[in-house]
Amino acid sequence: MSDPTILVLASLAGGDKHGYAMMDDIEQFAAVRLGPGTLYGAITRLEERGWIRPVKTKDRRQPYTLTATGRTHLAEQLDGLQQVVKTGLGRLKQA
Repeated sequence: MSDPTILVLASLAGGDKHGYAMMDDIEQFAAVRLGPGTLYGAITRLEERGWIRPVKTKDRRQPYTLTATGRTHLAEQLDGLQQVVKTGLGRLKQA
C-alpha cells in the first residue's frame, strides 16, 4: 500500500503530527518512505478537500489534524481495501 493520501490520513488517525513525524510514522507502519514532495503534495490535496486541517502552534513545524470528514473518508477507503484483501487472499488459497 503506497497511496500517500491514505497513508497520511492513517497516520493522522493516530494523532496530530507535523510532516516529518508523519514521514517517520508512515515508514514504521507501512514500510514506505514518502519523499517531501510526495508528502507535502498529499497534505495540500487533503487540506483542499477538507479532510485535514492545520493545528495552531507557535512551533515552526506545522502539525495537522484529521477532520470528521477525513475520518469518514479514511474509514470508507479502508473498508474497500479490506474487501480487496479478503478477495485476493481467498483467491490465492483457491489457486
